[in-house]
Amino acid sequence: MKRVAAQEYSGILFLFLLVISSYVLGAQSKKVISSKKPCKRLVLYYHDTMFTGNNAGNATAATIANPNGTGLGPFKFGKTVVFDDPMTPDKHFRSPPVARAQGFYFYDMKTTYNAWFAYSLVFNSTKYKGTLNIMGADMMDEATRDLSVVGGTGDFFMTRGIATFRTDEVEGADYFRVEMDIKLYECY
Repeated sequence: MKRVAAQEYSGILFLFLLVISSYVLGAQSKKVISSKKPCKRLVLYYHDTMFTGNNAGNATAATIANPNGTGLGPFKFGKTVVFDDPMTPDKHFRSPPVARAQGFYFYDMKTTYNAWFAYSLVFNSTKYKGTLNIMGADMMDEATRDLSVVGGTGDFFMTRGIATFRTDEVEGADYFRVEMDIKLYECY
């Protein structure tokens, strides 16, 4: 009898230790991320002025491939643009930029306007230094679109979050302004 009781107790003790150790290891390896409250938030305005052939002094973006698209539909499918756009703290194009958005986008849908962005916000101001790296689909038919913040450097070292786009102004195909509400949920 004593031997059976000892085996039962050792089995219960083993299960208890297994549950406790898995809880402790799980708690140590998981970083608690609050999806409700960002650790840092910025609202910036992205100003994109396309090169039209006679505005080299003011242009911040240029088509580098397929200016009219590939011909596979009316939505500029395949058109690729590279940019170095000012990011301002307000809607005014002439406000001093707090960062530059540097990267590219291309139109990647044949049935409607949709672009895929990959770029860095390069900060070099008295308030922030470093970069934020952003990428994702800009579904232009939507009022707001979320792109992923996938990392950063300097003041934004290894940060992650969401950049919510809202088109604020469009002037034909030559200029657009996007409000970017950037919420960072992992800050180090």
